Amino acid sequence: MIFGAITNSWREQLPSHTVKELVGAAVERGAKHIELRQTCLGECEEGAGENWRPKFDQLQDLVQAYPGLTFDLAMALPCLTQSIDPHGELFQAALTGAKLVGGSQPHLRVVDPSPLDGPWSAPGDIPQEALGLAGLITEAARQGVIMSMENSSLPIRNMAMLVEQVRSMVDAEAGSGLGLCPDPTNQLRRFPDSDPLAELEALPLDMIKIVHFKQLRGGETHPSVDAGDLDCLRMRDILDAKGYAGAAIMEIPPDSAVFDHLESSFKYLNP
Repeated sequence: MIFGAITNSWREQLPSHTVKELVGAAVERGAKHIELRQTCLGECEEGAGENWRPKFDQLQDLVQAYPGLTFDLAMALPCLTQSIDPHGELFQAALTGAKLVGGSQPHLRVVDPSPLDGPWSAPGDIPQEALGLAGLITEAARQGVIMSMENSSLPIRNMAMLVEQVRSMVDAEAGSGLGLCPDPTNQLRRFPDSDPLAELEALPLDMIKIVHFKQLRGGETHPSVDAGDLDCLRMRDILDAKGYAGAAIMEIPPDSAVFDHLESSFKYLNP
């Protein structure tokens, strides 16, 4: 796995530092991949909501400053609860940004934070709006961009069901570019009686495009990846056993000591 950081961990530092400086701080603590998260890109973005846009010149300057790093672009996109136009300005700008930062494998990671009725029991429960992902992944694949979806309101098994259904609606090449960003702690927070690691273990390797590590203790957010409600070492071992070699992001909460927490998270998973 390629251990990395995400820019939404740096909310406390962003008002007084550039993203380029903060990426450098993460690199000093051992990060090999950076997830560039919409709303936490500082000088590299403008606008909000439907009017959010990445600033391409600044993004290019950022990635050129760190040629040894890999990057993906991440954004909130209500793709499970609304119909998104694949040719609309917002999605097209996101694809352009993903291509700009993604090197040989551009990657757009999305999450729909909207509440959803679930869990789903069968593919017939999937709302029509979510099946609109077929159009999005077809357009992304046309431009050479893979897409992953983070589980937020739904368990990992339902997100896998959705990917399987959408893959059946598009050609094989496009379908292979659609996958998941499993976040077992998100599931544990929302469905505390579930077993998100068993659901992670059940995923086929080709569906896992990127993963998020974070931790709770007693149901409360913990500042680093460490022992807690989720067995993060078991999560690491499940991914290792699958042969997963992609990015593993420490999605730790903002904190004045966030870079100390980032380094301790890396050391916990890779002592």
